[in-house]
Amino acid sequence: MPNTSERYKTDYLFKKKNDKAPIVFIHGVGLTKEIWNSQIKFFKDHNILTYDLIGHGKTPLEKTQLNFEDFTKQLLNLINELEINKIHLVGFSLGSLIARNFAAAHQDKLSSLVLYASIYKRSEEQKRVVQNRFELMKTSKKASQDRAVRRWFSDTFLRENKEVYDKIFSMLSENNHTNLLKAYKLFVNYKDDEQILNNINTNTLVTTGQYDVGSTTEMAKNLSEKIKKSKYIEIKNGKHLCNIECSKDFNKMIELFVDQNYDEA
Repeated sequence: MPNTSERYKTDYLFKKKNDKAPIVFIHGVGLTKEIWNSQIKFFKDHNILTYDLIGHGKTPLEKTQLNFEDFTKQLLNLINELEINKIHLVGFSLGSLIARNFAAAHQDKLSSLVLYASIYKRSEEQKRVVQNRFELMKTSKKASQDRAVRRWFSDTFLRENKEVYDKIFSMLSENNHTNLLKAYKLFVNYKDDEQILNNINTNTLVTTGQYDVGSTTEMAKNLSEKIKKSKYIEIKNGKHLCNIECSKDFNKMIELFVDQNYDEA
């Protein structure tokens, strides 16, 4: 995989088929660009760009602390270096928060926006739950990883696809734990900025799994109502990583939305 020459040394995969705007996929905390393998295989006739976030996979973290401006600059520097004028941006979980920040600051770079499994207005109980997960992550790495994978997929899917459990668990294990804590701390303490949402003015799809316990359908519906030019679609029978467990439905949904929103690249 190539790395960017800019200071973030971003590890990325860019599959270019034509001169149209590529679909850029941003993964979630603790994961890597490898979670998008099903999408890379499906979107054979589209330009695709995936990359490892700072401190994840093969992209290093050379700061003591992280903030969302770092992630926004990382994406901007990546597409600038690749001489990409416009993108269709798909952000998952932490990646959706990055996508929200990027969309508010760099509207001119977007042809469309997908916010997938995005938190919004967590209740006090929901904040407590995610804080407890953070504390478990600090003290018991393996227990935290196991609970995460089981939270992200249905029991039935994991019973029938043990290799997926192993792959995601391994991905979580291989990431630098100190870096993971820095990124997860951002997610745990995230506070919705209504001005950021008000500044998003591109065609937007908000989506989440029917049974996602962390990024709920209620959150997604309320988020969609807040963003101009937005629509909401629920992924039936999905939990958190719908792009893997419900890849067929997820891919068709993204393809339809992107194809409706192409403009000059």
